[in-house]
Amino acid sequence: MTRTARWNRYWDGKSRNYDREMRFMDRKLFGDSRAWVCGQATGDVLEVAVGTGLNLPLYPDGVTLTGIDLSDGMLAIARDRAGRLGHPVTLRRADAHDLPFGADSFDTVVCTLGLCAIPEDGMALREMARVLRPGGRLILLDHIASSSRPVRGLQWIAEKITVPMAGEHFLRRPLDKIGGLGLTVERRERFNLGLVERLVARK
Repeated sequence: MTRTARWNRYWDGKSRNYDREMRFMDRKLFGDSRAWVCGQATGDVLEVAVGTGLNLPLYPDGVTLTGIDLSDGMLAIARDRAGRLGHPVTLRRADAHDLPFGADSFDTVVCTLGLCAIPEDGMALREMARVLRPGGRLILLDHIASSSRPVRGLQWIAEKITVPMAGEHFLRRPLDKIGGLGLTVERRERFNLGLVERLVARK
């Protein structure tokens, strides 16, 4: 089984408990970050790694939303959630490393807690920048390498298990890879021992 297929199988299985786990983490670590991200989305919006669609009820009225994910299990739950909410959204299976959209297709690209598990996060960020229209915004939320050295040590230990098992990284920081993508960071917030970062960058 290829690495990608193995991780997809993992996330298909994870989808059954994903909402419960993430709601706990939202309460304890991420706070209002999902609403912070989605509330700033405008126009034609692409959500990369849409997962089970936890963000769907948080988008403003009037946006045209497309969500992509590699996990069929996650997407099935997202489709059910969209149907129950009556929220119009186009959901499709796609790879963040090779987005199936032309350049300059979206006004906003959103990724919440996805870059930590996408194998080549730099490649995914380049794709997100590519599909953004000039003047469009990339809005990100993720857990990152802590600003506390002892916590970073624990993250390093955790990665010895989580990266081989599920491709889950704790020491990445998307901000470090945005500078060369033709994007300008307009807003950045970091909190909870530097474990959480959310930012807005404009093309």
